[in-house]
Amino acid sequence: MKPEFSVIVPAYNEQEVIEESYKRLSAVMKELNEPYELIFIDDGSRDNTARILAGICEEDKNVKLLRFSRNFGHMPAITAGMDYARGSAVLVIDADLQDPPELFPKMIEKWREGYDVVYGKRSERKGETAFKKLTAGMYYRFLRRMTDVDLPVDTGEFRLIDRKVCDVIKHIKEKNRYIRGLVSWVGFKQTAVEYVREKRFAGETKYPLGKMIKLAMNGITAFSYKPLKLATHLGLGISALSFLYLLIVLYQRLFTNSTAEGWASMVAIVLFSQGIVLIVLGLMGEYIGRIFEEIKDRPIYIIDEILNSEQVSDNEG
Repeated sequence: MKPEFSVIVPAYNEQEVIEESYKRLSAVMKELNEPYELIFIDDGSRDNTARILAGICEEDKNVKLLRFSRNFGHMPAITAGMDYARGSAVLVIDADLQDPPELFPKMIEKWREGYDVVYGKRSERKGETAFKKLTAGMYYRFLRRMTDVDLPVDTGEFRLIDRKVCDVIKHIKEKNRYIRGLVSWVGFKQTAVEYVREKRFAGETKYPLGKMIKLAMNGITAFSYKPLKLATHLGLGISALSFLYLLIVLYQRLFTNSTAEGWASMVAIVLFSQGIVLIVLGLMGEYIGRIFEEIKDRPIYIIDEILNSEQVSDNEG
């Protein structure tokens, strides 16, 4: 029987929480009294996550497991889930239970009202440091200003998308994927459902500061070339200031008895200008690196094992 709802659950080293995640997800979906499937993606876990999920698959045929050959990342895991999802509506949620599966019925209600995308918007973030909350808020607003896509703030991948939206995204062949950006880019009728984000049920975050910075850079470079335009403006501005400084030095030399003393000011200017040059080269490198990844045309992910599903995807090797 074709499921009405597909739930995509990426998991990486989540042995402490995965059983509780399954229990809460299955309880919510059973209350809907409609066919469903839970698609867990084991993203190359090094703990017992895959073994626990395999045991769950034996007991519950509504549960599918896609086990990657290695760790490919959060976005490829969601992509794999979307490739294998068969439901009329596809719901995405992380395994750590920070996003409540109990919000699914409200999302589904909005979907039935005619919305094609229903995303969860965080009104409060529990269990996170003040630094994490501050940087997250700055990131979402900076990203929205830098990109050419109307990206909603304070949202993640926790959302419902209609089958037609899922099919459109499946045919986008980008390698460095930023799912929430793609969902906004494709358009369609979208709305938000607010909720309080809880602290992790157990285990440690899979998005430390380094990965958050990488995700931010991926989001910006995937949907905007404004950083390159900013580099151009910086270059023009520094050139203008340098020319102005040159005129001042020439005036002092030709028409006054004062001369520029020492090399400190010159060294400062040179170091500053060279720093700008390196930043610009770094920005260009980010874009060139994305081009390099795209032209290699490697698969987004590779699946080592599939349980309870015979479907084949075009995106894996």
